[in-house]
Amino acid sequence: MRVLGIDPGLQRTGFGVVDIDGARLSYVASGTISTTEIARGNLPARLKLIFDGVSEVRRRYQPQAASVEIVFVNVNPQSTLLLGQARGAALAALVSGDLAVAEYTALQMKKAIVGHGLATKGQIQAMVMRLLQLPGLPGKDAADALGLAITHAHAARHFAAMAGANTRRSHAQYKAGRTY
Repeated sequence: MRVLGIDPGLQRTGFGVVDIDGARLSYVASGTISTTEIARGNLPARLKLIFDGVSEVRRRYQPQAASVEIVFVNVNPQSTLLLGQARGAALAALVSGDLAVAEYTALQMKKAIVGHGLATKGQIQAMVMRLLQLPGLPGKDAADALGLAITHAHAARHFAAMAGANTRRSHAQYKAGRTY
């Protein structure tokens, strides 16, 4: 199975693609979609760039599933709204290709990758590098996206096991995560 992870952001949206074969993880690609060349006041153009960029990544790498970080509410409500719009553009690009999308919080991803929810960006980068046997540290946004893909890879195995054991549930639920 191939999983695409998306770490949404209005300035930089990270993406990471991982192949899963049983318990084996293989790095496919990662990077960022940057909107910093577009004027800050031109929100529609920035959202279009995110949508087009995620759509291109989806088409190029043909994932079977995607995982996206759930937006957290921070101190500045305006920043939260802008981040939510960037996330919405990324989600729309994924589902427009009929891709199943799972959502995880930053805390869930950090626990799955590093083992605790207070992990730093540097710790996430180092663990992603180890887990995928990369020659160097991935960028911060790409590392978060790869972490989301790895989180879903681990969770998907557990979902499949639960589905086989419990036929009463037809959908997956990972704590506060949502699956569509």
